Amino acid sequence: MIPNKENEKPSPSTYPSYSPMLITHLKFLLIFPPQNSCTIFPSDANINKPTLPENGLLWLSSWSSSLLLPWETMRRRPRTTFLVSLIALLTFTTFSLYLSRNAISTWRPDTDLLPNVNTNNLVIRNNTTTTNNIVVHELTHQTRRVSSIKDTLPAVSVLIPDWEILVIVAPNTPLSSSYQHHCLFPNNARSPAKFAGVLPFTNRTTFKCDMPESVLHRRMFSQPTLVTEASDEEFPAPAPPLPRWNFLVYESFSTENDVVVFAKGVNHRQGNPRSPNELRCVFDLGSKKVRNVVTSSAQEVFRCPHPNPSELGLDSYDDLRQRIGITLEIVADKITAPSVAYYIPRPEPKPKPNAIALSTGQARPKHFLCACTMVYNVAKVLREWVMYHAKVGVDNFILYDNGSDDDFYSVVEELRSEGYNISTVFWIWPKTQEAGFSHSVVYSQSKGLCTWIMYVDVDEFAFSPSWGGKNNLKSVVRVPSLKTLLRREQKRNGKVGQVSMRCLEFGPSGQRWHPAEGVTQGYTCRRRGEQRHKSAVLVEGVDPSLWNVIHHFRVNEGSGFGSKQVSVEEGLVNHYKYQAWDEFKSKFRRRVSAYVVDWTQAVNPESKDRTPGLGFQPIEPKDWSHRFCEVRDYRLKSFTRAWFGSLTPNGYTMPWQTQTS
Repeated sequence: MIPNKENEKPSPSTYPSYSPMLITHLKFLLIFPPQNSCTIFPSDANINKPTLPENGLLWLSSWSSSLLLPWETMRRRPRTTFLVSLIALLTFTTFSLYLSRNAISTWRPDTDLLPNVNTNNLVIRNNTTTTNNIVVHELTHQTRRVSSIKDTLPAVSVLIPDWEILVIVAPNTPLSSSYQHHCLFPNNARSPAKFAGVLPFTNRTTFKCDMPESVLHRRMFSQPTLVTEASDEEFPAPAPPLPRWNFLVYESFSTENDVVVFAKGVNHRQGNPRSPNELRCVFDLGSKKVRNVVTSSAQEVFRCPHPNPSELGLDSYDDLRQRIGITLEIVADKITAPSVAYYIPRPEPKPKPNAIALSTGQARPKHFLCACTMVYNVAKVLREWVMYHAKVGVDNFILYDNGSDDDFYSVVEELRSEGYNISTVFWIWPKTQEAGFSHSVVYSQSKGLCTWIMYVDVDEFAFSPSWGGKNNLKSVVRVPSLKTLLRREQKRNGKVGQVSMRCLEFGPSGQRWHPAEGVTQGYTCRRRGEQRHKSAVLVEGVDPSLWNVIHHFRVNEGSGFGSKQVSVEEGLVNHYKYQAWDEFKSKFRRRVSAYVVDWTQAVNPESKDRTPGLGFQPIEPKDWSHRFCEVRDYRLKSFTRAWFGSLTPNGYTMPWQTQTS
C-alpha cells in the first residue's frame, strides 16, 4: 500500500544546497540583525519538525552539519533580552562554523571515521580478491559465513532517499548471520539493519536501516553505529556527521589507462558540467594525499590518471598497507567531497594480440551483442525477457542489480544452469541508471565482453516487423537475429557507433493482473504514435566522457563514429509500460534506477516520465485496464507464439511460465 503524499517523509535529496559564501552571509545576518528587528529561535516544539514549517527553513550548512535553523522576526524587546540573544547566537554560530569547517573541507577513509577502529583488521590490497568473511563470487549475490563478531562494527553510513541509511562495513570485519544487526543512533534509538549485499569491486558488506522518527527531530544528523542484537552499549561519542546522498563520491573503477570516478552533486544535474580544470582527483592514504588532474567531467562520471606508486610513497602496490581512499576536490571552493569510494590499483596490462590471435579472432570481445539494464525485483518477468532476447541474437546479459530482495538471484542461477550467459553487478547506488550504464562500458572493455551493447529494460522487447513478412505472421517459424540488423547498418554507413529504434508503448490491454503466459502474449493494445527510442552502441565507438541519457550514448565523433536511427519497418521496441494496475503501481512507486521524480510528487507535470492523465495520487483510475489502447498490435505475440509456444488442451503455454503463474 502506497502512503498518501501528506504522510510521506520529505526526501533529503530535495533540500536545496547553498555555497559556503552564502552560508557565511546568512550567519552574519543572524549575528547582526537589522536595526528594527532581532532574530530569535522559536520553541523546541517548532524546531523538532521533520517537515518544512510554513515560516520557512534555511539550509545553512553543507552535507555534513545538516543544520536547519528556523527563524522568526519580532519587534524589538528590551536591551537586556537583545544582548542575551546576541551572545547566545554568537556562541551557537561559532560552534556551527567550527563543525562546518571540519566537515566540509576534510575527508578520510572510513577506517578513520569512527573511533576505536582496529586497524590491524584492514585488508592489504593486491592482485587477489579479499574475502571479508564472505563467500565471494565477483559478480554474483553473496552470502556470509558465521564467525566471531564484536558488539560494535566499524562502518561508514550515508543518508539516501526515503530516509534510509546505507551502512558500509569496513573491510575485513568479522560478520555473522547468527546475529541481528542494528543501527544505534546518538540518542540511543535503534533501527534494525537489513543485509543489503556486498560491493563487488571492494568487497564490502552493506546494510540498510530506517532513520528512527526520534532522530528526525534532531538538529544535526550523525552517523549511527552498527551493533549486534546482543549489544547493550550506549552510543559512543563523538560521532562524525552523516553525509547525504546528494553530494558524495560513491564508486570508482580502474582501467588500464585511467581511473573512472562516480560522484553525486559535483556536477549540476542538467547541463553545464564543471570543467575538468576546476577539479582534482584526490588519492588519500590518511597521512598522505596525492592530487591528480581530472581529464573528463560529465554527469556523475569523472576520469583522471593513475597515481604512480612512488607518488604514494610506495615501491609498488604490493606494498600497500591500507586501502587508498579516492575523492574529488572542487579547487576554487576548496571543498573536498565526502567519499565512500576506494581506489583500486591499475589492472595488469592485457597482452597485445599477435598475428595468430588476430587471424583467429581471439582478440575480439567474447560476445558480439550484449543486453544491459538495471533491475530491481524483476524475478517474475526475467525469464521471458532473457529467453526471448537470447532467441533473437543476444549472446550475454549484463544486469545491474539495484538492491533486489525478491528471488532475482535464484532465477539468474536457473537461467545460467540452462545455458544462458548472465553477468550480474551489485549496484546499490540509488537513482544512478545513467552512471551504471557508463560503468557498463568500461566494465565490458576491461573484461573483453561485448562488441555491441543494447540498452533495453526488462519490460522492453526489440524486434523487426520485417521478420514476419507482409501477411504471414501466424506461420512464422524461422528466427531472425538482431545481429543481422547491426551488421547491415555497419556495412551501409561505415563507422556506425550507435543504432537506435523507436518505441511503441503498450497499455493494460484489459488485463487485471500479470498475464501468466507473459507480457508479449498478454498485452496487445498500444498507443498509436512511436515514442522514445532505445539504442545499441558499439563499445569502441562510445565517447570517452561516457555521457548518456539512458536511451542513447554520445559517440566518439572525433574518431569518426556516428549514430543511425533505423526505420520503423526495420526495427522497433515494444515497451510494455502501462501494465495491469498492481504491476504498474509497484514499478512506478520506487523509481530507483532512473533519476526521475516520484510520480506522487506534484512537480514536473509535463515530464515524459509521467503517466498521461494519471495525476499525482496512487489511486487506480476506474478505466485503467482499457487506457492507452488505440491500436491492436499482435505482431510480437505472433512471433513469440510461433517460436516458443506449445499447444495444449488449455491453449498455448510458454516456456517461461511457472506453476505459480
